[in-house]
Amino acid sequence: MNFRASFCDPFKPDIIELGNIEKDKIMETFEKIPWSEFLAKMKTVRQSEIHYSPSLEIENKDNKNGLSVSVVDGTEWYIFYKRPKLVKRFFGLSEKMDDNYLTDIQGQTEMDVRDCLAALIRNDLKFLEDKIK
Repeated sequence: MNFRASFCDPFKPDIIELGNIEKDKIMETFEKIPWSEFLAKMKTVRQSEIHYSPSLEIENKDNKNGLSVSVVDGTEWYIFYKRPKLVKRFFGLSEKMDDNYLTDIQGQTEMDVRDCLAALIRNDLKFLEDKIK
């Protein structure tokens, strides 16, 4: 499996493309981000200086499934799950492939984030689909 990563620094307007990442480096990359330092600094600056919540995006380039994880405060995380999905439209009468189908879940813990990242790494798409509806 081939993965890519990007990071949203709250104080920079452009997303930072980290490029290709080996699957055994994904969790290490997540752990090395100074999440609490970003949150602490965000409390000391004007709102206009903040462009994003600190966020890490990991995408499996082979099947286009990806996660974006974003910390809201020291305890709450949002998890966004992007994937291609066949979506029913017009009361189920037609179907269309949505290449960037997105769902999210709020109020998650750091452990929930770790579980979802681990599922993405091992390609456990059922776990992600069930968790992030």
